[in-house]
Amino acid sequence: MYKQVSNSIEISVTPEYLAEQSIPEEYYHVWAYHVTIENLGVKPVTLKSRYWEIIDSNGKKQEVEGMGVIGKQPTIKPGDRFTYTSGTPLNSTSGIMSGSYKMESEDGNQFLAKIPSFSLDLPLPTKKLN
Repeated sequence: MYKQVSNSIEISVTPEYLAEQSIPEEYYHVWAYHVTIENLGVKPVTLKSRYWEIIDSNGKKQEVEGMGVIGKQPTIKPGDRFTYTSGTPLNSTSGIMSGSYKMESEDGNQFLAKIPSFSLDLPLPTKKLN
């Protein structure tokens, strides 16, 4: 799990390789990432938009921006959490993601909550011992 706190918002991310959706022989690999956003502050905040930077192991960079996450702009009360899962495909066996959420407090102030950088890696093969 990857975790970062900024502006009283804690963001945790756990990536997961989706072998059943990937086609390795066609250089198509899919990862899910599970995100938890926790409001450590004293005022409710609303997640307005997202920004992601995705770089694969070949150096190809993608930037993704949009309103909310998974079609929602959740308001998170102090002490509460919002959890969601999304995903991304890559044309390589690994990559790295980072980004931020634009948040808005109830008084209209906007600020960025940083998403921790996290790696997308193929799982290591399991080894059997005698």
